[in-house]
Amino acid sequence: MRLTTKGRYAVTAMLDLAINADQGPICLADISKRQDISLSYLEQLFSRLRRAKLVTSVRGPGGGYRLGRAPADISVAGVIDAVNESVDATRCHGQADCQQGSKCITHHLWCDLSDEIQRFLSDISLQELVRREEVRTIAQRQTPQPSSLKDDPATITVASQ
Repeated sequence: MRLTTKGRYAVTAMLDLAINADQGPICLADISKRQDISLSYLEQLFSRLRRAKLVTSVRGPGGGYRLGRAPADISVAGVIDAVNESVDATRCHGQADCQQGSKCITHHLWCDLSDEIQRFLSDISLQELVRREEVRTIAQRQTPQPSSLKDDPATITVASQ
């Protein structure tokens, strides 16, 4: 069993969006930079997330993405499902044809595990993750602070005379 990059990145990007929701629409380039996820990959994921109505897009200057619902109403499982990902512990992908077209002796065990994982992820909302101290600490580290910008030569402004 394995959660692929698609599911992991979708959850990471949605959590980033939830953490930064108070800043207005968030552009994918910012998420890409903070989370080290390819911009083109994020565009593909957000297309699916938008179809699932988990995000809405805002066009124009200052545009970007917003959560489509309150963070408390978006589960981790919902995000994974939206990008057509499943967390399935069976080798047969739940088709019960694991052993030459028939169920193997551990089929029900792996199905039960898959159900437990789905329940677990369904019970965790983005809001719960945002409230976690370790998540907030990491998010602060990922966001450039204004004081760190003052020493950057690219941010020095020249007063006009």
